[in-house]
Amino acid sequence: MSRRTEGRGGLQKDDRESTRLFKLATDQGNAYGQNNLGLFYAEGRGGLQKDDREAARLFKLAADQGNALAQNNLGYFYAQGRGGLAKDDREAARLYKLAADQGDADAQVNLGLFYAEGRGGLQKDDREAARLYKLAADQGDAYGQNNLGVNYRDGLGVSKDDREAARLFKLAADQGNALAQNNLGYFYAQGRGGLAKDDREAARLYKLAADQGNADAQNKLGFMYLNSRGVSQDYAIAMSWFQKAADQGNDYAQANLGFMYQNGRGVPQDDAAAVTWYQKAADQGNAAAQVNLGLMYVNGQGIPQDYAAAVSWFQKAADQGFAEAQNKLGIMYLNGRGVSQDYAIAMSWFQKVADQGYAQAQGNLGLMYANGWGVPQDYVAAHMWFNLAAAGGLKEALTSRELVAAKMTPEQIAEAEKRFAEWRPGGPVL
Repeated sequence: MSRRTEGRGGLQKDDRESTRLFKLATDQGNAYGQNNLGLFYAEGRGGLQKDDREAARLFKLAADQGNALAQNNLGYFYAQGRGGLAKDDREAARLYKLAADQGDADAQVNLGLFYAEGRGGLQKDDREAARLYKLAADQGDAYGQNNLGVNYRDGLGVSKDDREAARLFKLAADQGNALAQNNLGYFYAQGRGGLAKDDREAARLYKLAADQGNADAQNKLGFMYLNSRGVSQDYAIAMSWFQKAADQGNDYAQANLGFMYQNGRGVPQDDAAAVTWYQKAADQGNAAAQVNLGLMYVNGQGIPQDYAAAVSWFQKAADQGFAEAQNKLGIMYLNGRGVSQDYAIAMSWFQKVADQGYAQAQGNLGLMYANGWGVPQDYVAAHMWFNLAAAGGLKEALTSRELVAAKMTPEQIAEAEKRFAEWRPGGPVL
């Protein structure tokens, strides 16, 4: 909601006195008084009991007089369905536009968000969203700066420009905006936007955002403590931050909590607790958690062994393009676990993920060709895939390659080496 002025001109901050004065102004029909009194009712300040209905009534009185702050605030109430108002994105968009056209930065940001999401009867329009964010950013609005930075980072409605994104994130972060602190921290962690990679600065920024309750920053800060990046490794502190983010519903933190319990990091090892947290994240569509939950079912860890359930979770993650899940699904079809054994389907999953450069799947493809499972036996293809898997870090593929090479002619080995040298991710297999 729109901000207000307080504690200025040498006067001690006094919400009760502000309430008294806002009421006097409201009784005279003053739109600013009505809006500010509405804010106090919305937040339960100045000795007032929180009353969203009264806040909405006051916002409407001021909005009907053309007050931009109140139009934005009333729009927010319609967008949230607060104050006894039925949720109405179209009315929210109308009010945001009235306020934005008067130059209200908060409304410009809110209307920009509606264009970005295609809400309130507005067609999705990243260019218009970026234009509105820029209007707010040029007024020094931190949310406008952050949101415009996101657009530059992702190339939404503007040309992708990490340096400009970093500049805008810093402007907003310096004002204490948690979203921007988190985004700028990520840029330092990755060394993006012309910034030198700096884990200490990343951790510092994550902490600033995490202390304001930003769940994504809390999860990232936990990751830094888990992996000793920019801070001393401390599993207990990592657990604490993961828990804070997980309690807000952050699926990445929930998956990380599952990992901590499964491996006894910062807490006693507890497979049942790991399953609980993997389940929470998996139910939100987190692909990594879906794979981990599937593996718990495969191994009967913290839950009764159930290959069919494992296949179901692997499938959900595979459908999102998650390489590890696609490879695991192929293994289940190869071995007939939870599904009928089907070499052709196994091959198709291995091929899909091997083409992305996933070493484990490349090794599995090598086995399929070497043994003639679902395809005609082909030592040249097997040698190539084992070679690729070994180059990708799969050590056991070296042994498999040598076993196959012992059955090949020099000409076949030369052909396999040629295919290995020419292979590119997503390119032709043979």
